[in-house]
Amino acid sequence: MNIVKYLQKAGYDTLDNGFYTLIDIWESWYQANVKKFHRYRVYNGNKYTACRRLSLGMAKKVSEDIADLLLNEKVPLSWSNGHVSECAFVFYKTISTKKYAQIQIHKLESGQYVIENHVVECTNGTGKEIYPEDWASLKGLENLAPKIQTGSTERQFVIDRLNIVNNYGKDNPMGVSIFANAIDVLQGTDIAYDSYINEFVLGKKRIFTAPEMLRTDLLGNPIFDPNDIVFYQLPEGTLEKTGGKPIVEVNMEIRAEEHEKAINDNLNILSMKCGFGQNHYKFENGSIQTATQVISENSDMYRTISKHEILLEPVLEELIRIIIRLGNVLNTGLDPNTKIVIDFDDSIIEDKQAERQSDRQDVSMGAMSLVEYRAKWYGETEEDAAKRIVQEISDPDPEEE
Repeated sequence: MNIVKYLQKAGYDTLDNGFYTLIDIWESWYQANVKKFHRYRVYNGNKYTACRRLSLGMAKKVSEDIADLLLNEKVPLSWSNGHVSECAFVFYKTISTKKYAQIQIHKLESGQYVIENHVVECTNGTGKEIYPEDWASLKGLENLAPKIQTGSTERQFVIDRLNIVNNYGKDNPMGVSIFANAIDVLQGTDIAYDSYINEFVLGKKRIFTAPEMLRTDLLGNPIFDPNDIVFYQLPEGTLEKTGGKPIVEVNMEIRAEEHEKAINDNLNILSMKCGFGQNHYKFENGSIQTATQVISENSDMYRTISKHEILLEPVLEELIRIIIRLGNVLNTGLDPNTKIVIDFDDSIIEDKQAERQSDRQDVSMGAMSLVEYRAKWYGETEEDAAKRIVQEISDPDPEEE
């Protein structure tokens, strides 16, 4: 079922279908199952043969890595300067072997947000609307409200995306995949890896034998195992025609080093295009290894993460304020204007031991106070840290005396 067509039929204007075609392409790369690339046909001089190209699955890998370093289907309905003000979210559910789509529409009415719910059966792409009076028979949807008045001028959703320029449309508010501009490199990586594996499949030892050598002995036993695929029987009369040897061993040269270099070259380009810097990935011992070295503040990785955090921070702050507003509906008495501080844990990309040693040197020089040091490294408030220092001075550990 095409959700965009459903929304357009309902009178909502949204993005051009062409962009969703791109999303489908990115998803197929994420699944390492791209039509006409991972599944293709080759003409062998006699007929077309179906082939399956092997994949390292790097699109999925880079997606997981950027998610690890930082932190459902949605369709924007209204936007201005990249700010999505109205949006439809789609949640798929399977109930009694039938597939349904719950479409949740957040929109403005008279300056306040309302949330509309629609249920559509999409088994085999039917697109049949299920009306609210029939929701009671659908387990998990029986208590769904057709329309909710939020009573708020603030939106009840947030949109998070990577801080990458969307070069597919100037007025497009959607984010793009981290590997959106590296499809060619993904192709090169999988072509090199597929060739690497085929090098061993096609280059394994072969023994060409004259038919006389494959006959039985005096007791009727085969001289060679007829099921052994290493042996290949030559046509009758080959020895007489060529005067060759009855057994010819062929050992193909395996170009392992050349293939490993090609794979690593592509991985290096992919790493740079996705913002991880050089040598983040390495093909070694038949698998992908991820670099674990400390990343300095002037590295490509650090700059990439810092860039994405610029967009992620306000998204998280807005999400927290939405939760506070919803909590106040239940009379929790929370302050909706409280200061929210997002502290990104950069321990993944910083050498904590080196930073701590540097702070110790600052304390010894007087550039940093013990109170600041304790507050930073022991997770204490400056007030608690000051009390602890006074306590330790007035009541030292007896073992140290």
